[in-house]
Amino acid sequence: MSAITFTGAAVPQRASTKEWIAVLASMIGAFMAILNIQITNASLLDIEGGIGTGVDNGAWISTSYLIGEIVVIPLTAYFSSVFSFRRYILANSILFPLFSIACAFTHDLGSMILMRGLQGFAGGVLIPMAFTMVLTKLPKPQQPVGLAIFALSVTFAPAIGPTIGGYLTENYGWQTIFFINAIPSAIMAIALAATLEKTLMQLHLLKEGDWAGIFTMAVGLSAFQTVLEEGNKEDWFSSPFILKLSAIAVVFLASFIWIELTVEKPLVQLRLLKQRNFGIGVAVNVLVGVALFGTVYILPQYLGQVQRYNAEQIGNVLAWTGLPQLLLIPLVPMMMKRFDARYIGFLGISIFAISCFMNITLSADTGGDQFWIPNIVRAIGQALVLTPITAITTAGIAAADAAAASGLTNMLRNLGGAVGTATLGTVLTKREQFHSNIIGQSITLTRDEVRQRLDQLTGYFMSHGVSDHATAAQQAVIALGRVVKRQALIMGFSDTFAVIGVLLALAAIALLFAEKPKGGGGAGAH
Repeated sequence: MSAITFTGAAVPQRASTKEWIAVLASMIGAFMAILNIQITNASLLDIEGGIGTGVDNGAWISTSYLIGEIVVIPLTAYFSSVFSFRRYILANSILFPLFSIACAFTHDLGSMILMRGLQGFAGGVLIPMAFTMVLTKLPKPQQPVGLAIFALSVTFAPAIGPTIGGYLTENYGWQTIFFINAIPSAIMAIALAATLEKTLMQLHLLKEGDWAGIFTMAVGLSAFQTVLEEGNKEDWFSSPFILKLSAIAVVFLASFIWIELTVEKPLVQLRLLKQRNFGIGVAVNVLVGVALFGTVYILPQYLGQVQRYNAEQIGNVLAWTGLPQLLLIPLVPMMMKRFDARYIGFLGISIFAISCFMNITLSADTGGDQFWIPNIVRAIGQALVLTPITAITTAGIAAADAAAASGLTNMLRNLGGAVGTATLGTVLTKREQFHSNIIGQSITLTRDEVRQRLDQLTGYFMSHGVSDHATAAQQAVIALGRVVKRQALIMGFSDTFAVIGVLLALAAIALLFAEKPKGGGGAGAH
């Protein structure tokens, strides 16, 4: 039974225990689905070794999952109407752990990509359905609490994912990270089966489906994500493969947008973006998605490539981004009763941005301990971000549009994360090349410091077993080149954190242009 009514009479102020159990069970699914985007990040090198693929291809293990999620999220509202909400969420809560376990038994990259894609396709359903449950099962006064729990899933899960993945990989093998979904998924399925009302399937809606929209969206988004993933490696548009895929992405996504704006029953309600708060909220969500996924991608890369941390060490550093949120996010609904949601969101995004700017002076000595304070600051900021943004975004959404709004919001936030991760990877590569060129120009044999350093290194190699002076001198040049490369890489990471900080600053400013949600913090009734 929906707790949302617009009649002005007998609006329930509290959800029943049964409704809360359903909402909390759905949150397990959202948490696990989002956790699995990032859970492989700290363990990629181990997985790549286990399935015998190169380092360049390992990113597909995360990307294929994300493509599956992004494609299925906007389909969720439609398929839950066709097959019934209860039947659809139960089916995917069972398929999700099955595809996850299948990943552990793969032996090559192709089968891993397929299973991860299917896992993402099942898991992606669980995210918007949890969001929809908050808007349809809880009355307005209790929705901020539900949104805070959802926010915990969206921000805490990516932060803690590499920690869990790293620990399991180092202690029990990489396969174990794909088994952890089994027990939570079983609990979720049992709870949902017991609390959700049975409704009839509406298979006749299959005839009315926006199949042209579904096809163009699936092809367009898949091509677009592949361009993002492979572009940097293939040197972007100098590659015929990237050019062809880009053309496919542009044609199909443009067709998709045109279809959605002209068809009678569109798959994705793009017209919702005309609503001021929804449009601004979605734009801010996209930028926050870039930062959420981007920071969880960049920091493990830095710790692995520069500091040579193993999976568990990387996870331990990232844990401090997640743990404080467990304490802070539950307090946000109380803050929203007293303060304007826009200002809470602005403060949270600004603190998140400051945490990124704290990482723009990285050096060779910056390791796990030096990230402790920036990660705590980031955790405080992230805790204050998603609940108020979601309240602002959904403030004017009618109950009938809740599922459509949920699908669009979650799809674009995850798409923002996918675009952001690929873009930040390119920024890192380009800035590393830039700094390498600048440093390289200043390291010439005409400078006394360079000659002295080469002499020192030559002496070091000769005193450590290299008898031939020419060989020792050659190794000294190679060693100096490695120092330059490492320093350029560190400076590239610093620049990448700066880019994330700037994007968050833009998001914070944009949020102030939203209208104040009715009821102050967005908790009141409409």
